[in-house]
Amino acid sequence: MFQDITVEELLELYRKGEAQLIDVRSESEYAESTIPGSINIPIFNDAERAAVGTLYKQESVDAAKDRGLEIVSAKLPAFIRDIGGDGPKNKIVFCWRGGMRSRTSATLASLMGLKMFRLSGGFRAYRKWVVETLDSYTKLPPCYVLNGFTGTGKTELLARLQERGYPVLNLEWMAEHRGSIFGHIGKAPSNQKTFDSRLVHELIRLQNAPYLILEAESKRVGKIVLPEFLVKAKEAGTALFLEMPVETRVMNILNDYKPEEHKEDFIRSFERIEKRIHTPVAAEIRSALEKDDFGEAARLLLLHYYDPRYQHATEQYKQERITIAAADLDQALEEIIQRLPKLPTDWTQHVS
Repeated sequence: MFQDITVEELLELYRKGEAQLIDVRSESEYAESTIPGSINIPIFNDAERAAVGTLYKQESVDAAKDRGLEIVSAKLPAFIRDIGGDGPKNKIVFCWRGGMRSRTSATLASLMGLKMFRLSGGFRAYRKWVVETLDSYTKLPPCYVLNGFTGTGKTELLARLQERGYPVLNLEWMAEHRGSIFGHIGKAPSNQKTFDSRLVHELIRLQNAPYLILEAESKRVGKIVLPEFLVKAKEAGTALFLEMPVETRVMNILNDYKPEEHKEDFIRSFERIEKRIHTPVAAEIRSALEKDDFGEAARLLLLHYYDPRYQHATEQYKQERITIAAADLDQALEEIIQRLPKLPTDWTQHVS
């Protein structure tokens, strides 16, 4: 039979690469939020879950169970085949509360010879662990915070630093949002639950880091709100201010956003800030967008909207800052590395 395990036991198995997490909730529940690294093999899809729930409320528990059994019986061979697929031999299933869906899944799969575990308390227990773990943080290691005008490629630079083994906390990756009015375009922004899950796992991965590198975000990034301990660490960190030519920043924006693939989204987003821009300039930007001259639209937005707002914000910045002037991302990366403390030889990044 299957074995019940706690959240902590689940994470230890997963950290060692010895377990496959399987979310047996419906596809919409999985899309709303799940445990990072999980795959979705729903025992009931959305329509089936709704049908069983209706029977439970309007008829009886027995009627709901009978209908559930009919649904599971029809899909059992495919369901077991999917659960027993490639990956670690230890399979950990979970549903919302560790109830009927995960119990049924684990029981059937174990009868077919698979080594099964069930997360005690389900996703709700995992979410409780996430919230309590984040609440336990009061401070972080010293932080180096990348600042710079829009288009200086801060997120790309963080990705390159992480590739070289530096301890990076990439907030925009966790939020699936670039932090601007256009930041959602081409992405599927995270909700707070998904962001919190990613954040807590990243903090655990970086728990032995001598320092952290992150981007200067506002308290809100897309749909999510940063926890207070993270905001304080960012504000107390060493600020690295990036400066690049406008032409380079425009090119970085075009490479990142790919506006030719999302023209209508850009126009709709522009309409949200259009009235904040001097009317003749706003008309030029709209005309450029409609004519597919995205480079000119980006240049005008930088000069007449983003740069003035950023300049005003930096004037309020009272901390000492280090300015890094670079012609492009390659030069900026090397300049940043020169200003970071050398990492200790025993530094390793643990993925949890």
